[in-house]
Amino acid sequence: MRHSLLRGALVCLLLTPVAAGCVVPPGAGSSDPPVAEVIAADARALAYGRSASEVLENPQLRDKVRALFGGDWAPPSPGGVGKLTLAAPQYFERGGPIRMVHVGDVDYIAITGCAAQACTGRRGLLLVREGGEQLMARLDEGGFLHHYAFGPGQAGGVGRAAAVLDSAVRALARASDGDPYPRPGP
Repeated sequence: MRHSLLRGALVCLLLTPVAAGCVVPPGAGSSDPPVAEVIAADARALAYGRSASEVLENPQLRDKVRALFGGDWAPPSPGGVGKLTLAAPQYFERGGPIRMVHVGDVDYIAITGCAAQACTGRRGLLLVREGGEQLMARLDEGGFLHHYAFGPGQAGGVGRAAAVLDSAVRALARASDGDPYPRPGP
């Protein structure tokens, strides 16, 4: 009797935190996403061009943008597992407005775009840190996200870039009636 009573008490003690919705603090190294907000565009927003294509081909950024996307800049080869379905520049064929977004304590030029033939399923966001030395990008293939980071001081690499990019997308969405990307054409 005493043995089954102890066993019952032990089971009860083990199940109580699960049933009560046990809250576990975040692991070491994780943090809340950075706070982001869209800020008024000024001359800095147009420092590298007035459209997505102009920014991608700007002489000051061209090599950095290609380095950012690496092998994904070129059209994909058949059977490439884990590769994009389109070349990275195609995610910016139909460019949205160039805006400024403040993430954490840094200002970025935000360039959104989408593939002309698949605008709702192939979308891109490029963030250029003021000065043009750091770039981050997020390419969305209908829910499968690819994140990229380039430049000095990219502490946290692609993982940190993903948090910054995700915060930027949320801020841009709030400022754009829910969808920060260009609308599909007729």
